[in-house]
Amino acid sequence: MQPRAPGDSLLIGRALAQSGQLNEAEAHFAQVLAGDPGQPEALAFALKRAMALGDHASVIAMTDRAIAAGVIDPTLFSALGHAHLFCGNRPAAAAALENSLALDPGQFQLRLKLGQLHETAGNRYQALTAYFRAVIDAQKQDRWKSEATTEPGLHEAVKQAMAFIVEGRERLFRSALGPLRRMHGAVAVERVDRCLDAYLGGMGGSFDHPMQRPTYLFVPGLSSAGFYPGELFPWIDELEKNAGAIREEALAVLAGGNGVLEPFLGQGSDGVATGQLRNDRGEAAWDAFFFYRHGRRYDENHLRCPVTSAVVEKLPLVRIEDHAPEILFSVLTPGSHILPHTGMTNSRLVAHLALVIPPGCAIRVGAETREWEEGRVLVFDDTHEHEAWNHGDQTRVVLIVDVWNHYLTAIEREAFSTLVQTMWSFHRACGFKSVEQSLEEQKLQTTTAM
Repeated sequence: MQPRAPGDSLLIGRALAQSGQLNEAEAHFAQVLAGDPGQPEALAFALKRAMALGDHASVIAMTDRAIAAGVIDPTLFSALGHAHLFCGNRPAAAAALENSLALDPGQFQLRLKLGQLHETAGNRYQALTAYFRAVIDAQKQDRWKSEATTEPGLHEAVKQAMAFIVEGRERLFRSALGPLRRMHGAVAVERVDRCLDAYLGGMGGSFDHPMQRPTYLFVPGLSSAGFYPGELFPWIDELEKNAGAIREEALAVLAGGNGVLEPFLGQGSDGVATGQLRNDRGEAAWDAFFFYRHGRRYDENHLRCPVTSAVVEKLPLVRIEDHAPEILFSVLTPGSHILPHTGMTNSRLVAHLALVIPPGCAIRVGAETREWEEGRVLVFDDTHEHEAWNHGDQTRVVLIVDVWNHYLTAIEREAFSTLVQTMWSFHRACGFKSVEQSLEEQKLQTTTAM
């Protein structure tokens, strides 16, 4: 009797499976897999059948053959991971689940299982990152925000994961400040410790001023001022002394065409749609020529503007990898209005050197509104609600520079930098690809609980 062609076995197996003759169907699908270990229909049936029978050794054998044949599929690695887990091979199970998640990161239930494996193995940091990302991804889909949004069989597992997250994050972030605390004493870093308290508590407390609403980190006890007096900053003289040359470099940049500018709110963003910009005359535009963006230096832009570059590099800039400083020519077109918003942290202040200021341009910080004066510097705390507008007929240009808050000590600056870097390293290990993503998504977990 001639062996059946693979196509015949597939058709017969499918018909037998549909008629409920599972043992016979399994035999025909096995013939298909003998020639093609990754044939999707046959593999799916065979895996489901083996798992239903508790034949985990067969699941492992089939998935290993399919993977060796070049099949790369998240469900395949998931099946392999669960089979290894049932067979007691936890390291192999964790590796398979990691592979599945690399292909399909949004499997939050699978990531919860991975966290449990790491916790059982004593890998606390890996467990923490897995649990945190699992909760974030679940809550993005409105799951695991309460018992009502959590599958009954997962209530205890999710509660335990959240408790692990709360304890683990606090321990991780507190320990980052340990060396400075031991070296300089607890009082020297007390305000940064209190900053961390507020962060871990979800930023739900009160701030030093009713119009302060930081979106990330708040250091208490610095100042409740919106605008800061210029005499606090000796470096302002150097900026204002070079204002003319900086202005000429800014005008040369603008003369080079719009191709050298990028939207301040990010490529492809729509400030009008997101409620951040408005222009009653036409299209709103808030553009930027960056010298630094989230701490990344734009070397070509520095070369194009050597005077500006030399002056700003002498300033007490906030330097935190992937976070700060932010330095740019800020370009606001006629009629454009940057709507009220607040910044991330009062640990740094924002300085504006006014370069091109048509009539009708102003900035409000808190309850106070000021007009820029060309060649002069304004310094303010942008965690106070603020907005800016250009009601004039020409483009407004200012140089924006992030600097440390005057009232932070040198030790506090070091402690704050260490804390932020530790937080970002953790969020990057959780799989976040950008600072904006980590800041936005971490809010979900910190503002809800089971």
